[in-house]
Amino acid sequence: MTTKPKAKKFRIRRPSSGAEQPQAAAAATARPVPPPPAKETGRDHPLEMQSQVEQAAQASSAGDFAPAASDTPARASSPQMTPSQSSATMPPQDASEDVGSTDIEDIKREGLTGRQLRLARRVAQKHDLPATSDYDAVRLLRLRGIDPFKRANMLELVVPQSQSASVPATQAPQGAPKPQTLPQTVEKSKPSAPPADHLSPTERRNREIRSIQRDIARRRRRKMALLGARLGAFVLIPTLLAGYYYYKVATPMYASHSEFLVLKADSTGSSGFGGLLSGTQFATSQDSIAVQAYLQSKVAMRRLDEEAGFRAHFSQDWIDPIQRLEPDASNDDAYKTYQRNVKIGYDPTEGVIRMDVSAAEPAVAAEFSRRLISYAQENVNHLSEQKRADQVGDAEEALALAEQQRRDAQAELVRLQQQGSVLDPEGVIASLRSQINTFELQLQQKRLELAALQDNLRPNAAKVEGTAADIKRLEALIANLNERMTDASQGENSLASLSVKIQMAQADLATRDMMLQSALQQVEQTRMEANRQVRYLTTAVEPVPADTPSSPRKFENTILAFLIFSGIYLMCALTASILREQVSS
Repeated sequence: MTTKPKAKKFRIRRPSSGAEQPQAAAAATARPVPPPPAKETGRDHPLEMQSQVEQAAQASSAGDFAPAASDTPARASSPQMTPSQSSATMPPQDASEDVGSTDIEDIKREGLTGRQLRLARRVAQKHDLPATSDYDAVRLLRLRGIDPFKRANMLELVVPQSQSASVPATQAPQGAPKPQTLPQTVEKSKPSAPPADHLSPTERRNREIRSIQRDIARRRRRKMALLGARLGAFVLIPTLLAGYYYYKVATPMYASHSEFLVLKADSTGSSGFGGLLSGTQFATSQDSIAVQAYLQSKVAMRRLDEEAGFRAHFSQDWIDPIQRLEPDASNDDAYKTYQRNVKIGYDPTEGVIRMDVSAAEPAVAAEFSRRLISYAQENVNHLSEQKRADQVGDAEEALALAEQQRRDAQAELVRLQQQGSVLDPEGVIASLRSQINTFELQLQQKRLELAALQDNLRPNAAKVEGTAADIKRLEALIANLNERMTDASQGENSLASLSVKIQMAQADLATRDMMLQSALQQVEQTRMEANRQVRYLTTAVEPVPADTPSSPRKFENTILAFLIFSGIYLMCALTASILREQVSS
């Protein structure tokens, strides 16, 4: 059963001239629409009919642009067909029916749309008409009495294989172009594929797609082969060589592990910010870093070579060529070997220095480790000793200077005392003042006695004269004492000047005594601080000969070599692809 297709939109023809519109409308209304041809449901499969409809749609899409009026001119007459061909291709309608004008110029002036012209071309291809253009196809169909714009003709494009095979091909006249035929289905029983000229567009496209797929698969296989070759050359072969070296050639190395700390003596008397850090690892962090730097230096390597034979051990013949040190190698080469086999790390959070020494023999590795620890101990002692010596030396120099200054002050005091032949000028001056005061008191008493004697009417002459004589003697004595006081208070060598100099010398001597006492206390305190600042090295983990080799790690090193070679190849490939893209663009 065949269902008649339902169009959602009706085709509206392009408006033409006024003279042709009535004729085209009359031709369209006078022509009866025959029912769609019956299909044999037993011979054709619905999928085959659908594929033929798709082929017709693809053929219509190939001719979206219809030729214009200036295209190749149509022929004046159509080729004659034989009666058998005419009877085979004639539709079941009256040949005398009016289907329109058969003149090319008239057909062009009808204003046919591109869709109508494509439909006419497909109908002409179905009937094997040698049409040279779309307008020629319309003309040939009208000469046959076939309306190309009939709705039934669209359904006649899809015919069963038996009916299409029973219609013979129209013989084109000699010299005419070869007519285009619709592709036919191929029976499954045929072993050989049909020629390319008789394939449908779908089959041709499928064949081209298969060819492209085969080409893509061939290119993919070739690229995969090239990729495998590059990976093998740049990744797998170097990895295999590295694995062979680690498993068969590399000399096993034995590591001796040790841990030690740089500690500071207990400082109970320290105060301030330094006292807060005295019990932590930050108090000796600088010394630990200095020890680490010393053990990793060329000085430690040379000393280890001189005392333990470092270069001689790694220059033995049974060590593999990569790890072996040449006998005549330079110090730089020996230092590279030293850095590779001596690993020292400092943990600032714990204050522990960890050291791993590798050698070809376990006992030699432990001996090297013990030697390096002793070098570190000497270095720590030297660092703290220098610091303590500097502090104590400065304090002792200050003490010696204070003692010398005190001696100078005391000698100056003695010289001043010897200069005036008076040990205590202040005492002499005070004695003179006290004598003058005493004699003045006596003089006042004598004057009072003399006044009392003279108040009598008949004073005793002897007493009056004696008292007056005493007054004169006291006045002379007081005058003499005043002169002595005056002489002692005036001039450069006076007792007053000498007293001032002696007082200054005594004050200077007292100051020097205090400075000397302070210097002595400073020396004692510096010595105590120096004792507290003593650094010493404590070995937490003693070096012990190892039982199993620590290197090489065969599997881990092989995997690491594979990752390294893969990364190098990936970087080079990406760089090459980027450069190739930049050059090609």
